[in-house]
Amino acid sequence: MSGTDDTALRVEGLWKIFGPHAERIIGSPDAALSRQELQAKTGCVSAVKDVSFDVAPGEVFVVMGLSGSGKSTLVRCLTRLIEPTAGTVTIDGQDVTGASEAQLRDLRRRTVSMVFQHFGLLPHRQVIDNVGYGLEVRGVKKAERRRRAGELVDLVGLSGYERSYPDQLSGGMQQRVGLARALANDPSILLFDEPFSALDPLIRRDMQNEVIRLQAELRKTMVFVTHDLQEALKLGDRILIMRDGEIVQIGKPAEVVARPADDYVRDFVSDVPRSHVLTLEYVMRAPRPDDSLEGPVMSPDTIVRQAAKAALASAHPLQVVRDGSLVGIVDDDEILRVVVAEEGVRA
Repeated sequence: MSGTDDTALRVEGLWKIFGPHAERIIGSPDAALSRQELQAKTGCVSAVKDVSFDVAPGEVFVVMGLSGSGKSTLVRCLTRLIEPTAGTVTIDGQDVTGASEAQLRDLRRRTVSMVFQHFGLLPHRQVIDNVGYGLEVRGVKKAERRRRAGELVDLVGLSGYERSYPDQLSGGMQQRVGLARALANDPSILLFDEPFSALDPLIRRDMQNEVIRLQAELRKTMVFVTHDLQEALKLGDRILIMRDGEIVQIGKPAEVVARPADDYVRDFVSDVPRSHVLTLEYVMRAPRPDDSLEGPVMSPDTIVRQAAKAALASAHPLQVVRDGSLVGIVDDDEILRVVVAEEGVRA
């Protein structure tokens, strides 16, 4: 299927099964077995099992799950660093699963860039040349790639370190070099495979903020793999949660927290500070004829904690308005139920 204007990435019926005669399993009764049952019966492991999703242009789409859930295998299948067993991947209208080796090389050089947990920097090259390495592979002349690399060094906050070598940089700075290198080719899609999991918590938070800042400026399509729910909620426009190679739930952060699909997701989100994630859409009630229309007006996408001060300071309920129409009312009780109850739990 071809991509559309509102689809940067489309994944349909994707499978990756490791083991002998893996292709025979798909379409057979064995395909319905759990991962454990399949391995016991056939010796094969279903790392990715019939996964389908779309990613819109400019969206940050987070894939998360525990270790062994299949998330890293999935992201590697998107550019065939790991060959899928079945299914299709379409990027910017191009069928990746049907691409030739030459087409794949071009895709990886021009359209898609990856940022890994292990930085993979060239130790004998300075920052400026590490950032420009992808341009060098493409045959861009030295003066042009140095100019472009210099712009990216500035963009990721490494001005003054152009002539440094990787071993002279902290882990966070090295990951900034990796991020600049991924951006140098001006890809339409960035794939992140747990890029910050090896970093100290404070540096990790700084790098998350850096991704948010860069996204606000560049509006790249991003697929971000993580095992950290807080990271997923902070970065993702939508989140895909995996377990044993399968999709458990796809939704906006507020939707995942407010309406977990099952006990597995419910356990995941049980410790999340709800007021920091839930939006007014999930706490509002339907308007009634006797409601006052004098209260503060806010969007359904407003985070509860951001709305709390104005809502509690007003003598009238908060109005939730979408596209000029009143869609809901939020009473003080609803705000207090989320914010105050949460503070009480922490205390």
